[in-house]
Amino acid sequence: MSAMLTLEDAQARLLALAPVLPIQNVDVPGTLGRYLAEPLKARRTQPAAHVSAMDGYAVKGPDLGGPWTIIGESAAGHPFSGTVAGGQAVRISTGALLPAGADAVIVQEDLVRNGDHLSLTGTPPSPPGKHIRLCGSDFGIDTELLSAGTRIGPAQLALAIAAGHKHLAVRRVPRVAIIDSGDELASDPEDCAAHQVPASNGAMLAALLASLPCEVDRIGPVRDDLVLLTDAFHLARDADIIVTTGGASVGDHDLIRPAIEAWGGTIDFWKVAIKPGKPLLVATRGSQVVVGLPGNPVSSQVTALLFLLPLLRAALGAADPLPRTIDLPLAAPLRAGGDRREFLRGRLVAGGVEVLTQQDSGALAAMAAAQVLIDHPVQAPRQEAGETVSVILLGNGGIA
Repeated sequence: MSAMLTLEDAQARLLALAPVLPIQNVDVPGTLGRYLAEPLKARRTQPAAHVSAMDGYAVKGPDLGGPWTIIGESAAGHPFSGTVAGGQAVRISTGALLPAGADAVIVQEDLVRNGDHLSLTGTPPSPPGKHIRLCGSDFGIDTELLSAGTRIGPAQLALAIAAGHKHLAVRRVPRVAIIDSGDELASDPEDCAAHQVPASNGAMLAALLASLPCEVDRIGPVRDDLVLLTDAFHLARDADIIVTTGGASVGDHDLIRPAIEAWGGTIDFWKVAIKPGKPLLVATRGSQVVVGLPGNPVSSQVTALLFLLPLLRAALGAADPLPRTIDLPLAAPLRAGGDRREFLRGRLVAGGVEVLTQQDSGALAAMAAAQVLIDHPVQAPRQEAGETVSVILLGNGGIA
């Protein structure tokens, strides 16, 4: 357990421990932000019939030169009940059913109407069906539209409803308990002595977790006392995932490991070869998973992005729970890498991305200014401006 794991090995071991939560059928609007537990198949055809894509007049091709006599109207929700013959036209609006007999729509800008008489002034559509949305052109019944593990956003929600679904199968929302620990933590930021720091990690983690559907319970701050910390774990008995901040290192007052053991938990791994975030700890008790994050606020936030949020996504059923990365050019040179894989705070500027000067794991001002985490590999060579680096965008918590 003393050997440090690589980032990928640690993430794989953690995700393998993700709680398997029960599947629920939830009203579609209530599934926003969750992940499909089953593939989404269409229960209807869209469009269910040929419809117009433009406002204009439906006519019978190849009768596209006119003139025509207008015999009625087809509006959205109010179809024309008759049949269109040669030399006849039906006023039609966008989304309205194409009348029987018609196979072309001429846009109104290319026509002039005089009473019930219609004449062509512009160019007829080519091909004739140019302005028609054919039956099933979006999707047909029984088509698989989304795979299991897809996150449900506004577009996916609309698609599910259009496909005839009132409910969707999703995993139960995870229950998360956050235990903030440390003798130095002041619960009131307006009453903080020189030997204390305001307890910000719990609020920061709760805010990060708000990007995913979950129920969050905060416990603490808890003093560096084995009995109190063990009691805090017992208070989290209903949590699927327990998150701690601080106390996971090797100091005399770092009591998270012994508290987990006294609580009845088993350490799965401890220490990851990354910077910041080396003293990350993962443990289990039954189906409960404990993620012990470092106490330094930047280390806590970075490891939450790399480990805690992916674990939550996996529990929710995400097909790809890890943070997404993109390649961006450097706007300034980047020094060579060290003995540990680093996640450097950076910002977006003209010409690409630049590394912030302050990289200390306690520097919250720099973390708040950061827009990206730059993935800087072990022993990476110095890079010049214009060369690309892999980054995680921070604006959406690296959510897949």
